[in-house]
Amino acid sequence: MKRILTLSLMTLMTFALIACETAPTTQSGKSELEAKASATVSRFQATDPSMSKHFFSTAKAYAVFPSVGKGAVGVGGAYGKGVLYQGGVVVGFCDLSQASIGFQLGGQAYSEIIFFEDELALQNFKSGSLEFAAQASAVAAASDASANADYDHGVAVFTLAGKGLMYEASIGGQKFSYQPKY
Repeated sequence: MKRILTLSLMTLMTFALIACETAPTTQSGKSELEAKASATVSRFQATDPSMSKHFFSTAKAYAVFPSVGKGAVGVGGAYGKGVLYQGGVVVGFCDLSQASIGFQLGGQAYSEIIFFEDELALQNFKSGSLEFAAQASAVAAASDASANADYDHGVAVFTLAGKGLMYEASIGGQKFSYQPKY
């Protein structure tokens, strides 16, 4: 058991070192991430058309993570690169990282969008001080799910599984970093 735990920690540390760049380093990498983020927004809007009215058009800004990979063998981790939109325009790049420990095994991929209700929530995100606690949760994107969703501490989070819908997703322990586009 100790060996599995040590191996899991080493794997997570390697994963963290590889994924420490917030923004893609090349212009083509940035363009590709922006295209994936735009396609992700379209997927969320197609899944829940009311999201445009309730969140996309009213939020101060939103961060789109096209693909968040999550895996665990006792010790778990997740990582994803994203794009921050303000006024419907890309203003920067961001990343999401998460670590957890406990009884867990497996892996999954999902997309995530975080909406910021006001300037304070947005500035907390940009400064790196936004962090989700273990009890935080996300709303699964589904038809009209956003109609009943609301902001919590200036933030609303929606997820969509890579294949099919994710009906519940824990986001506890997520941390974020941000890098302006220019």
